[in-house]
Amino acid sequence: MLDRVGRYDFLTEPFHCDFSQRLFMGHLGNHMLNAADFHSNDRGFGMKYLLGVNRAWVLSRLAIEMEEMPPMYTRFKVETWIENAMRFFTSRNFRVVGEDGKVYGYGRSIWAMIDAESRQPTDLFSIDHGAIQNWIVKDKECPIDKGGRVKMNDDAVLVRTIETYYNDVDINGHINSVKYIEHVLDLWDLDWYQKHSIRRFEIAYVAEAHQGDKLSFYREQTGENEYCVRICKDGEVETCRSRVVFVAR
Repeated sequence: MLDRVGRYDFLTEPFHCDFSQRLFMGHLGNHMLNAADFHSNDRGFGMKYLLGVNRAWVLSRLAIEMEEMPPMYTRFKVETWIENAMRFFTSRNFRVVGEDGKVYGYGRSIWAMIDAESRQPTDLFSIDHGAIQNWIVKDKECPIDKGGRVKMNDDAVLVRTIETYYNDVDINGHINSVKYIEHVLDLWDLDWYQKHSIRRFEIAYVAEAHQGDKLSFYREQTGENEYCVRICKDGEVETCRSRVVFVAR
C-alpha cells in the first residue's frame, strides 16, 4: 500500500545550477511541482486522470524556504504530502532532504482544481467520492510560515516589462508557474546574487496570463533584504504577487 507521504529522487544536475554551483530556485520549484504530480497521479487524482474528465490542477500559492540549496551533483529527495483538503482548495507541503538526512528546506503550496473549459474552481470532493481526504497527513511537521497575502503599496516602481513566448506556456495553456519564479528572480543581477542568497520565496497567483501577453514587474522594498513584486499583464490586470527574502552570503 502506498504511503501517504510521497518521496521522489532528484539530482542537482550541473546545468540546473547557478554560478555558485547550487540549484536554481526555479529548478527546485519545478522539482516540487513534479513531486506533487507524481504523488497525485500515483494515488488516482493527478493530471493523468483529471485531463480525461475535463479537470486540471492549478497552483494558487507557493512558498519555499531554504537553509541552503543542494550543491551540484547532490542526490536528494523531495517529500510531499497533503496537509488539508477543502471543497475548492488543498494544501500540500514539501521537504527537501539529502541522502545523508540533511534537510535543505521546506515548501508550502495551495492548489485549486478547475474546470478545463470554464477555468472556474470545481469541487475536489467530486473526484472519486472525495478520496483525496484519505491521503491527508496531520502529524508531519512543516516548520515554515504559511505566508499570507503579499501586501504592496501603489507606489511600487515599474522595473521591467517583458514579452511572453512559446517556452513560457505550460500544459494548461497559460504562463508556467515556474517561469514566473524565474522572471521575478531575474529582476536582480549577478552582482546582487554574488553577495546575497535567497532564504524565502513566495508567490501567489491571481489571474492567468497567456502567450503574447506583456508582463510588467513592479518592485517595492519592504524590509532589509526583503522585496515584494507585483506582476501585471498588459500593464493593468494583476496576475500574481511575489515576496523574496534574501540573506547575505
